[in-house]
Amino acid sequence: MSPPTTPPTGAFPARRVEALRLRLLELRSLVVAFSGGVDSALLLAAATRALGTERVLAVTGDSASLSQRERGAVREVAGAIGVPHAFVETRELEVEGYRGNARSRCWFCKDELAGRLLDVAAERGFDHVATGTNADDLNDPFRPGIRAAAGRGLVTPLADAGLTKDQVRAVSRAWGLPTWHKPSSPCLSSRVAYGLTITRARLSRVEAAEQMLADSLRAAGIDTYDLRVRDLGERALIQVDRSAVARVAACDPALEAVRSAGFAAVEVDPRGFRSGALNEIAER
Repeated sequence: MSPPTTPPTGAFPARRVEALRLRLLELRSLVVAFSGGVDSALLLAAATRALGTERVLAVTGDSASLSQRERGAVREVAGAIGVPHAFVETRELEVEGYRGNARSRCWFCKDELAGRLLDVAAERGFDHVATGTNADDLNDPFRPGIRAAAGRGLVTPLADAGLTKDQVRAVSRAWGLPTWHKPSSPCLSSRVAYGLTITRARLSRVEAAEQMLADSLRAAGIDTYDLRVRDLGERALIQVDRSAVARVAACDPALEAVRSAGFAAVEVDPRGFRSGALNEIAER
């Protein structure tokens, strides 16, 4: 699917890309926390250009919150960039603070992941662990995961170079990375309303609902760049591009597909997809 808007066409941020290169040279060797998304893919590609493949390792946390689709994507993207890739098991579901799913949930997830990545770096002789945090991320007042990673000493080369999200996409496009127009795809737990316990069964239900919804919309010829199924308990809230809301709401096979994943009721958000929508629900 194509993005709903054209990516930035302004001047290539050459000075910031050079700042990124110099920062990476300072770091010497890196384990990159690799999600397969646009930010971590650019970081991985930049690190490879600056340091060479022998001093870079892409590592992905493997847990119940990683969908099968994204598990395949990380392998594919790392392979396209030409960097060694590994999965490391994370056990955030064993952490009470994570399972309890308060608004601080991401802190527990990132703290667990950071610890595992630091272990990999130490075992394999890499100097640092880096995340794909960009400059815009640092301006978000509610990012407990970023605080957890910082507390563990993980580095943020994209943010250090001042690269914004739009610039990350622009550079990715210029470098021919397959992720330049990829929509954001946070972990499956981000679909679950705060206060509902995170379980493997709940994450599996969300994953199945999103996949069946995507398949149904594709069969109906309905295109949407962003797609989420939010787990509100017995209810599912579908979020798609605002331009697709009316068609999705009228597509009975798509709604039935989500119900069949295990939800008693399904509705389509009339305001369309919005990142951080569960924060809005929690504040009501």
